[in-house]
Amino acid sequence: MASLSSLSITFDCKDVETQSIFWAELLRADLDEGANEFVASIGGVHNAESPTPGMLFLKVAERGEGKNPLHIDLDDPHYPADVELAVALGAQKVASFAEFGIEWTTLKDPEGNVFDIGRKAPTDESEPGA
Repeated sequence: MASLSSLSITFDCKDVETQSIFWAELLRADLDEGANEFVASIGGVHNAESPTPGMLFLKVAERGEGKNPLHIDLDDPHYPADVELAVALGAQKVASFAEFGIEWTTLKDPEGNVFDIGRKAPTDESEPGA
């Protein structure tokens, strides 16, 4: 059975370092280990144990038309099962990706708001969805 297990607030950034440090200092939080010029996070992104949303900062060359620079990421340990559920409920599938150790699908809700459903990329080829 599919179950969305965590929520991340994702920022598309021209400068990941500046943006992530700003939010970390404002929230008096530490950047998660592994931050670099392309991706950084605060609060354990894709962490089902966390009671609060994580914050994910991703480098983008430019903000595409129709793409929210701030959007919701939903973690689905059974990805892509809930992608199909979202589509059945009225979402529009935009595209699927695999980068930064994460695989995800970008969708639009019935009013056109962009969101992502994904998970950490499996490391074991025998894992479902691998």
